Amino acid sequence: MDGKPPAAVLSPALLLSAVCLCAAAADVLQPYDLLYDHAVRAFYDSDYEETARAMEGALRSHAQLRRTKVRCRPKCQDQHPFDGTFSDLRFFDVVLRRSACLVKCMEDKLGAQSRHKVSEDVVQDFNRRIPYNYLQLAYQKLKQPEKAAAAAHTYFQANPEHVEMGQNLEQYKVLEGVREQHFVDREVRPHQRCFTDAVKFYDKEDYEGAISLFEEALVEYFQADVACRALCQGPQKFEDHDHLRYRYSLLEVVSDHFTQVLHCEHECVRDLATRPGRLSPMENYLPLHYDYLQFAYFKGLLEDALQCALTYLLFHDGEEFMTENVDFYREVLGHDGEPREVSTLTVQSVCYISISYLDLRWCFYRKSDCKRCGMILAGGPLIYEGVQLVQNSGDLNGTQRALFDHIMSEQDCEELRNLAVTMAGDGYRGRTSPHTPNEKFEGATVLKTLQYGYEGRVPMKSARLFYNVSERARRIVESYFMLNSTLHFSYTHLVCRTAITGQQDHRNDLSHPIHADNCLLDPDAHECWKEPPAYTYRDYSALLYLNGDFDGGEFIFTEIDAKTVTASVKPKCGRMVSFSSGGENPHGVKAVTSGQRCAIALWFTLDPLFRELERLQADEVIQALDTQSVWSQSFSVNPKDEL
Repeated sequence: MDGKPPAAVLSPALLLSAVCLCAAAADVLQPYDLLYDHAVRAFYDSDYEETARAMEGALRSHAQLRRTKVRCRPKCQDQHPFDGTFSDLRFFDVVLRRSACLVKCMEDKLGAQSRHKVSEDVVQDFNRRIPYNYLQLAYQKLKQPEKAAAAAHTYFQANPEHVEMGQNLEQYKVLEGVREQHFVDREVRPHQRCFTDAVKFYDKEDYEGAISLFEEALVEYFQADVACRALCQGPQKFEDHDHLRYRYSLLEVVSDHFTQVLHCEHECVRDLATRPGRLSPMENYLPLHYDYLQFAYFKGLLEDALQCALTYLLFHDGEEFMTENVDFYREVLGHDGEPREVSTLTVQSVCYISISYLDLRWCFYRKSDCKRCGMILAGGPLIYEGVQLVQNSGDLNGTQRALFDHIMSEQDCEELRNLAVTMAGDGYRGRTSPHTPNEKFEGATVLKTLQYGYEGRVPMKSARLFYNVSERARRIVESYFMLNSTLHFSYTHLVCRTAITGQQDHRNDLSHPIHADNCLLDPDAHECWKEPPAYTYRDYSALLYLNGDFDGGEFIFTEIDAKTVTASVKPKCGRMVSFSSGGENPHGVKAVTSGQRCAIALWFTLDPLFRELERLQADEVIQALDTQSVWSQSFSVNPKDEL
């Protein structure tokens, strides 16, 4: 159970009288926070019938309050618009008229608005669906398992980490009388439900059914967008300001308010694309509707396919695959078309919200606008003589992917492999791999190898080679992907995977399961959630191989379903595969069934705040060694101190 009964705000008698519906005011909405408080008290008094009644009333009141705001705010804006002749008096006249309109509209339905001012704690409880936790327990006590199942399912959708509720759901599934249709999300958002169902029809190649649901999803999406923006028109929080000491001029206060409103409206795109219980939005959510639709319509209605393809390009102007589709539709039809009407604000918001297509931090560090950032760049100089580009993104059937050869010589590979063997046991102490019980996994960091070199436990020459080769890899990645800012090390690891003798028969696991490097891969939802515990700050990844004399161990890219292999890379000395770290590049490693596979694993970030600390310390050690001042008392940095 989450939480305890909130502190008393009224005596029980007064509270109950406030909650009771009076005949004289039967049409006035009861405040949902009072109903909620009454329900919680009833629960802890073991009055489960009253808990269910009051909690259901609180949920209805909460929904009605939201609907009233959504109806009244746009209505009053439309009745009192800002016209072209602007002046101070005209501006404040419109603001005051809107305010009067809103007060009347709201109070006609709700009664005095002051009765509906709710504490932030209660708001957060409803956002987290806490009322459904109480409800499922109350219905459980009342022997109404079908209602309890619905409440539990609704709560669990927004709180998937809640172990106890997950266990409750499993118990409900085996109860007599509980059917699959009882497990419904009572707070499901219609646009997300339609989209999910539409994708299922699309995957079954039922394009007619998919079209109907995708079109319905778009209607529901834009209705939800209007509602979200309407809710932004309310009171705003002024971050970093003390309300009691807020002494700015009227115009500054007005400016602050409207700035917050615009920020809130911008965030609506993120909110509408975010599923319950998730911190990050679904990738490229709104444009994906038009992508699916253009292909579904292609099966029979080319006019509509062209229109949807052109609409998609409003969000990702110049994207190659969709531009080719548009050219094809134009050629077949013999004429051009027009995109659907989408507001400029929506297009701009989506452009900066999309994750894999346009990561905002990525755009910022590349010093590019939304349109430029949507056009993925690659193909810069390789800067080192002898390095060869073997395959680009197209060859590897993806985006932001590259395969290089001759990054290092056979001699260097052998030296680093010997270093790895000598250092064995650092990263995982020579234990069984954390990814499979059928292999050992050993590794070492740059700083650790320098420490061993300084202590004479490994050749310092080998430790410096590790340092230098990893820097070479970083510079190649930075140059090839044409980044306009410094690519920093996030983590560097010299690793070996060794097949355990006697445990390789009938293996069906992977050496490293399919994953993405900066987000949590969710194959069932076809999403990659960019949120902790993922390393969300990683932007690019690379693997530099030291050998190929082993069985298995191929590096693979897959679709986001984590099943469909799109490309496979066979390791060998001096070969490096590099790629962007997001959900566009799920990858893994096939089982090593014989021998030892060694590589340098590298992760990079464009954000200097997330630079690898050990790398900075290693830089200091190398600088000290290069100045040949290791033994000088006057030099300010002693390598041993850094180690």
